[in-house]
Amino acid sequence: MAGLPRIRIIDSHTGGEPTRLVLEGGPALGGGPLAERVGRFREKFDAWRTAIVNEPRGSDTVVGALLVPPHRADCQFGVIFFNNVGCLGMCGHGTMGLVASLRHLGRIPPGKVRIDTPVGAVEAELHAGGEISVGNVASYRQAANVALDVPGVGEVRGDVAWGGNWFFLVAQHGLALDLANLEQLTDYTRRIRQAANQQGFSEVDHVELFGPAAQAGASSRNFVLCPGNAYDRSPCGTGTSAKLACLAADGKLAEGDAWVQESVIGSTFSGRYRWLDRAKGEVAPTITGTAFVTAEGVQLLDPRDPFCWGIR
Repeated sequence: MAGLPRIRIIDSHTGGEPTRLVLEGGPALGGGPLAERVGRFREKFDAWRTAIVNEPRGSDTVVGALLVPPHRADCQFGVIFFNNVGCLGMCGHGTMGLVASLRHLGRIPPGKVRIDTPVGAVEAELHAGGEISVGNVASYRQAANVALDVPGVGEVRGDVAWGGNWFFLVAQHGLALDLANLEQLTDYTRRIRQAANQQGFSEVDHVELFGPAAQAGASSRNFVLCPGNAYDRSPCGTGTSAKLACLAADGKLAEGDAWVQESVIGSTFSGRYRWLDRAKGEVAPTITGTAFVTAEGVQLLDPRDPFCWGIR
């Protein structure tokens, strides 16, 4: 129908994980720092989030990326990431999807671009061969070898770390990180997150399990539970950043050396870090991967549709 509100989008995937970039027609959030604008998004425009990424237009796996004017003077673009349950601080795979989409639209050439996010500026680089590197926000481990009493599981030990989102990272779990084991992995990580939230780490919304890599050249394989209970198809950019911070803190990966993170579906990111502050354990991670544009489209908001604003 003519005259219906329209949201112009472009879809991509990074290592199998989808990103939906909102180019036009999204909510008007005004100006100011992105941390303030994402607050307005949460408080006043949450229906737009669910309309864009939730069913029936989207799914639990889709991460939205609202393209907005930057606040920081040294940034060319601003972005607010969100998913099926709320907003995200940063999103590594989503940043790669954003860069691939901007390239597809002819809005950026190969080279570096600075992007404003609610948790800080990130610098992305589009390489001539199509790979994309994301210089993420400062990452660090908050707590090491934390023991959780997980109902139905027992004691689980892991690290709490920040990589643009908050993670509980577990290396010793005894589970096969394989899609055939998806139901058990999801249940196990949901229990861990609930226990972490109840036992002093209310900020944790991602859980990341690690195990041996399945392919030559990879350093490890992971399974990442996202806030909305979907698993990350990609190796998770913010999760890999959190892992690099833990490896750096333990002296298990030297500054500048590569860590190749494999996802549960077999896609990979390559990560490196440099020290920002050894005393505080802060590192600057750089995550490299590839993203591909899959669709361009327009979403229509029909007020006659009982699910116009998404299924919540």
